[in-house]
Amino acid sequence: MRKIMSLMAASITLACLMGASAMAGTTLTYANFPPAPTFPCVQMEHWKAEVEKRTNGNIAVQTFPGSTLLGAKNMLRGVQTGQADIGCISTAYYPGVFPLISVVNLPVAFTSTEVASLVMWDMFQKYQPKEFKDVKVLTMFTSAPSHVMSKVAVKQLSDLKGLELRASGSILKILSGLGAQGVGMPMSQTPEALQKGVVKGLVSSYDVLKDLNFAEQCRYETVTNLPVYPFAIIMNKARWDALPAETKKVLDDLGREQAVWTGKYLDDYTSQALAWAKEKYQVEVFELTDTEYVEIKKQGEPLITAWKADAVEAGLDAEAILAEMLALKAKYEAQ
Repeated sequence: MRKIMSLMAASITLACLMGASAMAGTTLTYANFPPAPTFPCVQMEHWKAEVEKRTNGNIAVQTFPGSTLLGAKNMLRGVQTGQADIGCISTAYYPGVFPLISVVNLPVAFTSTEVASLVMWDMFQKYQPKEFKDVKVLTMFTSAPSHVMSKVAVKQLSDLKGLELRASGSILKILSGLGAQGVGMPMSQTPEALQKGVVKGLVSSYDVLKDLNFAEQCRYETVTNLPVYPFAIIMNKARWDALPAETKKVLDDLGREQAVWTGKYLDDYTSQALAWAKEKYQVEVFELTDTEYVEIKKQGEPLITAWKADAVEAGLDAEAILAEMLALKAKYEAQ
């Protein structure tokens, strides 16, 4: 009996040691879809380094940029089913799936990525939208505001008339209202489209002037402050549940901090990218008049109306959510 008990104790000890060893060596896979040098992947590598440091190496993060594990449109499902432990999703790729958080994508003239990212994070924290109930949200952030980058000068809104510009999502509708000809296509196809004259420019954030070298062809940049695009970093629910409490606390504590870091990084980087483009390619930057910015806002009003209708259909208090978003925007802009 003593021998049996000793064997049982040894087995239990071994099992505990194996469990502790396995947890000590936990590796999390993190999938991302843009190329490695771009901001969603830069923030991913920063997050990885912080997690590994703050968990004293008990958690390792293996990153997969550039759609090497999951692509943009299968990221959500891939994380839900465990193909990756963690993934970066652009909510704009899932129309109708994220009715509450898509309020951040409305044309309300964000001028700062840090502000937009903080607004997004605070909205998520306050409302805890059920659209994310099947995953664990680790952090959130947005792209930088979108601007016109073109091969011909757009010094005033009337210069947009008939101009073919690559864009996506809600921006296509705004461009149409302004008289431009929006062309929807993946960013990866845009360089060739510019070379062949299929488009005369694009609408995106200024980081792509450097990251994708669009400054070489698009020598004219027009500040338009068109919508930002929301991103969420999500984790497989079962994988999250299996983590020890101290690890969960580390990841939770990083949520808002990472949103702020990414916003500040992108604001700084877009300024640097624009300065680089001016120095290397002598690009010109044009500002519109106050009246023209009012016209851009007017063209965005139908998108806000449409969002309200969709939000109400999803059972949300659209007016309250929109008012909260605008109040947070004003609060952080004042700071």
